[in-house]
Amino acid sequence: MTTSASSPLPQIQHYEQWLSQQHGLQFEDYEALHAWSVAHLADFWRSIWDYYQLESPTPITEVLSADPMPDARWFSGAQVSLPRQLLRHAAAAHQAGVPAIVSDNELGQVREMAWPELQRQVASVAVALRSLGIGRGDRVAAYMPNIPETVVAMLACVSLGAVWSVCAPDMGVAAVVDRFKQIEPKALIAVDGVYYGGKPLDRSAVVQSLLAELPTVQHCLTVQTPYAAAPVGSHHWDWATTGQDAQAVAGFEPEWLPFDHPIWIVYSSGTTGLPKPIVHGTGGILLALHVAGLHNDLGASYSDSHAGERFLWYSSTGWVMWNIQVSGLLFGTTITIFDGHPAGSSSQPDWGVLWRFAARHRTTIFGAGAAYYSNCMKAGLDVGAIAGLQQVRTLGSTGSPLAPEVQRWGSAQLAAAGAAEVFWCNISGGTDFCGAFIGGNRSLPQAPGRMQCRWLGHAVEAWNEQGQPVRDEVGELVCTRPIPSMPLYFWNDPGKQRYLDSYFDHWPGIWRHGDWIQINSDGSCVIYGRSDATINRQGLRMGTSEIYNAIEALPEVQDSMVIDLEYLGRDSYMPLFVVLREGLVLDAALQDRIAQAIRTALSPRFVPDTIVQVAEVPRTLTGKKLELPIKKLLLGQPAGKVLNPQTMANPGCLPWYEAYAARHLAQHSAQTAT
Repeated sequence: MTTSASSPLPQIQHYEQWLSQQHGLQFEDYEALHAWSVAHLADFWRSIWDYYQLESPTPITEVLSADPMPDARWFSGAQVSLPRQLLRHAAAAHQAGVPAIVSDNELGQVREMAWPELQRQVASVAVALRSLGIGRGDRVAAYMPNIPETVVAMLACVSLGAVWSVCAPDMGVAAVVDRFKQIEPKALIAVDGVYYGGKPLDRSAVVQSLLAELPTVQHCLTVQTPYAAAPVGSHHWDWATTGQDAQAVAGFEPEWLPFDHPIWIVYSSGTTGLPKPIVHGTGGILLALHVAGLHNDLGASYSDSHAGERFLWYSSTGWVMWNIQVSGLLFGTTITIFDGHPAGSSSQPDWGVLWRFAARHRTTIFGAGAAYYSNCMKAGLDVGAIAGLQQVRTLGSTGSPLAPEVQRWGSAQLAAAGAAEVFWCNISGGTDFCGAFIGGNRSLPQAPGRMQCRWLGHAVEAWNEQGQPVRDEVGELVCTRPIPSMPLYFWNDPGKQRYLDSYFDHWPGIWRHGDWIQINSDGSCVIYGRSDATINRQGLRMGTSEIYNAIEALPEVQDSMVIDLEYLGRDSYMPLFVVLREGLVLDAALQDRIAQAIRTALSPRFVPDTIVQVAEVPRTLTGKKLELPIKKLLLGQPAGKVLNPQTMANPGCLPWYEAYAARHLAQHSAQTAT
C-alpha cells in the first residue's frame, strides 16, 4: 500500500513485518518486541544490520562477545564505513529530484546541496586532507557552525579513518581548549566568523588563540566569511573547489574501517573539572543511528511513502543532536539545517524564526530542545498563524523533560496551522552513547508528559535503592546489558578508570545513567530529572521537573530552578529561584500562589523554604539547568571548581549566584554556631 508522506506506515511496523517474513518472529505488542530485543541482543543487532543492509567486505565472526560491560565486543571481523552507507542514496535521491541538504541562516541565505555534489565535496575535501598527511587515527578538531561545510568536513574526515571532534563557535577559547587539548589534534578546521543573534561576530582572534594553545596542530584550514577582522590559518578553503585533482576526486572511495575504529570524540558537559573526551566506535554509531531512525520514524525522501521528507533537529554543533541531525542522511532523508539563534536575537527574541524556517523549507520532522517549545509557549507565539506548517507530521523534543501543558500547546498550535495529528517523538538519552534510552514509537498511544517506550535493544530498567527493578514508581535509570554505541573508552584514560567511575561505580557491570525514571505498566516512561539533583524531603523523593511543571504553568513564571541543600544532622533547606514575566515583582501574593501550586500538584512537603526572584536561571549551552553545580556552590564549594562559564549559555548571571551563596553560607554558619 502506498501512503502519503503525511501519514506513512511507521518505520517500526516495516521492521516488524520484515522480522515476520524473514525470521518468522511475531509479537503481541511493542513490549513483547522490546523484551525479545534485549533478551536476544546478538539476534536483534544482527537483524538491524541485515534490515538496513549494512555492508562489510570481510565476514562477521561473532556478533557479541561474552565479556561484561564495558568490555563487550561487537561484530568481530566486520569492517564498516559511515560515508559509504550514507552516500549509497545519492543516485536514487538525485534521480527523484530531492536534495541532500537545505541550509538557511538568520540572513535568509538559502543553499541547497544535491546528493552528487555532497558526494563530490566529501571526496574533494578527503583528497585534500590526505595530501596534508591526515590519515587513520589522526584527530581533526573543528570549530564550526551548523552549515553544510561542517557536514562535508565530518564525512571527509571519517572517510579517511581520521577521528572527528567539533565545538561550536559560540564557545569561548577556554572551553574549546579544555576539550581539544586533551585529544592532541593534528589539524584544525575553523570558521573565521559567524552571524549569530542578529549580529556579525569575528572569530579570527579565537582561532589564533586556539592555534597558540594547541601545539600539535600542523594545519589550520579556514572557512572564510565576511566577518573576520584578519586572515587566519595556513589554508583557506572553498569547499566547492577544494581538491583540484579531478581524477583523484572522481576515483576516491571512503576507507573500510574495523568495526571498533574510533569515529568521533564528543564531550561531557564539563560543568565540573575537565570535560570527559568520549570516544565512539564507527560500527556502534552506525547501528545506534539506524535504531534512532526506527524510533524517530525517518524514511527516504525519494520513496513513495516518505516522498519529500525533510528532517530538522535544531542544534548547535557542540551538542550531540547535531550528530543525530546529520544521521538523517543515512536514510536518504533531506536534512534542513539552520545556522543561527532559534529566536533570531537574544535581546529582542522572535520565537517564530525557527517555525518560519520550517515552513519555508517544507520541513516534515521538526525537533528541538524542550526548553525551546516552552519559550515559544511562554512568549505567546501564535504558531497556527504561520503559513506553510501543515506538512509537519512529527515534533521531537529532548534536552530536558517536556511539560504536559507544553506538549498540549504544541499539538493545538500545529492543528491550528492545518497539520494532521502530530506525532510527538520525545526522547531522553545522552552524549555518552550518542543515542536515547527512551523515545518514540508512532504506533503507540501518546500521553502528554510521557515518553512512549524504551528503545529497542536497550535494556533499560528503573532500580530502587536495593538494586531491584520497579514499575510504576520512580527509580534510578540503569542499562543492564551492553549496547553497541557505548563508549569505546575515554581519551587518555589508562585502565578505563574515568569511564568506570562515570557509569559503573554504583553497581559494577551496570550502567547507571544518572536520571530518575518511572517505567509504567504500559511501557511508557517519565524522566524526572537528574538523580543527583533530586529533591528528598522527609524521606519522599521528587524529581525537580515535577516542581517545574507545577509552577511554570503559572502565567507569571517564565523559568525556575529549585535546589535541595542537605546538611548532616539538619533538615534540608530548599530555595526556589524564579524568573518572572517582564515588569512583574515577586510579592507576597505571588509567593502564596507559587506555594499553593506546589501543594496542589505535589505535596506540602515540597513547598520551598524561600522563593527568590532572579533575572536568569543558569543553563548549559544545550539548555540544561545547572542544578547540581549551583547546589555545590551553595554548599560551599569554590565557584571555579564547580562552574565553567565557557560551557554556559548565560555566564553573566553567575556573579549574582556567587553573591547569594556567600550570604547563604554566612547565615548558615551563624545558625550552626548558635
